[in-house]
Amino acid sequence: MRAFTAGILEQARRGGAAYADVRVTSRDHEQIAVKNGNVQALTAGSSAGFGVRVLVDGTWGFAASSRPDAAETVVADALRLARAGSLAKGSGVWLSDLPPVTDTYRTPVTTDPFEVPLADKVALLLEAERRLHHGGDIRVGEARLSTLKERVTFASTEGSFIEQELTECGAGLNATAVGAGEVQTRSYPNAHRGHHATRGYEFIKEMDLAGNAERVGREAVALLNADQCPPGRHDLVLHGTQLALQIHESCGHPVELDRVLGFEAGYAGTSFLTRDKLGSFRYGSPAVNIVADATRPGGLGTFAYDDEGVPAQRVPIISQGTFVNYLTSRETAPLLGQASNGTMRADGWNRMPIIRMTNINLEPGDWSFDELLRDTGTGIYMEINRSWSIDDKRLNFQFGAEAAWEIRDGSLGPMLKNPTYTGITPEFWQSCDAVAGEADWVFWGTPNCGKGEPSQSAHVGHGAAPARFRGVRVGIK
Repeated sequence: MRAFTAGILEQARRGGAAYADVRVTSRDHEQIAVKNGNVQALTAGSSAGFGVRVLVDGTWGFAASSRPDAAETVVADALRLARAGSLAKGSGVWLSDLPPVTDTYRTPVTTDPFEVPLADKVALLLEAERRLHHGGDIRVGEARLSTLKERVTFASTEGSFIEQELTECGAGLNATAVGAGEVQTRSYPNAHRGHHATRGYEFIKEMDLAGNAERVGREAVALLNADQCPPGRHDLVLHGTQLALQIHESCGHPVELDRVLGFEAGYAGTSFLTRDKLGSFRYGSPAVNIVADATRPGGLGTFAYDDEGVPAQRVPIISQGTFVNYLTSRETAPLLGQASNGTMRADGWNRMPIIRMTNINLEPGDWSFDELLRDTGTGIYMEINRSWSIDDKRLNFQFGAEAAWEIRDGSLGPMLKNPTYTGITPEFWQSCDAVAGEADWVFWGTPNCGKGEPSQSAHVGHGAAPARFRGVRVGIK
């Protein structure tokens, strides 16, 4: 590998690149889905290739291939593209300083998920899905499991040589009930693609899918005849599953500096967090502390180095309600007089790295969940996201959850169906006056964050505990 990458970098130097890097990436993946007692999908595959970035006269060029014997052609293509781009380069690209590093990193795992027999994984899902139907009139029961192993070798003309092996696991259940003119779904541990982490197969076993399935099925059926979530202004307590989506959409995306600068707009919009707001804008209440932390073990956005070779970091984003940092790259950070905070990642070998969320976490507060409910007295509690909508600047939003419960006399009361809430990002976070503590804090994984043209899917994490928001508009359809 050293000889292969060294040859590429030497050719880039000879071709006039002021800087070049190469990423050699291989991925192994497996996905299993069962539905109503049958294996619905079982896919496994591998992908491998390399991508070369070059910087010529202040302009990027990029090319990639799955064929090692095409290295000379790939470098020549990257150099040619950079020179073509220099015709309209504007002010050019300047990179923040980065000391060279030689290192290796592997996700800590107890059980390699690719060494677990396929029959065992299928049996686990079938048993969990079967138990969903004990909850009553479940029309559709689903269970899924996915594993991923990615190996990345990064080398640059600055002298870095980094090898990383990242392992991920994820799984989840869904029960869909039909009746009383309603269709309702309950999920576990989270909706959409389930719950994911950079851990081994032990993470799947700890979820205890089968042990939670009957409850999930019963709750899906109970939602059919539950009262509608009442409209109006309510004090709202959100579970970490719903907060993870809220953080992702209204905190994570707005702080990506490429969106702020207009580099990214076509796929996922821009941002209301213009540069004049840095360091002074009141994003939330003093109870709101959000960090970008790629260093904490287990998060889906955890690694040792980003795809520019920048070390993983823990960076405050919102400190006691004040906006204090963007997510940056070696190219964008100098515009703020900073060095990169390590958030450049690419979706595989044939994509250029772009600024992506790592683990964007709401830091734990001082409350227990029971204390939070008692202090609230009367309100609404919601958990697990069902739908989301937010504008291109990440200001106006409306989210729906799978289920809600009325808070009565400081405890959970009757279940409510079709809960939704709406708000404006800074007003919403300014209404947050209490966050539960470390005992209720969970590292939720999101394996499908879309961004970029051509599109890229990033794997990111969001740590959160239940939190309270005062006077939120609830029940708007």
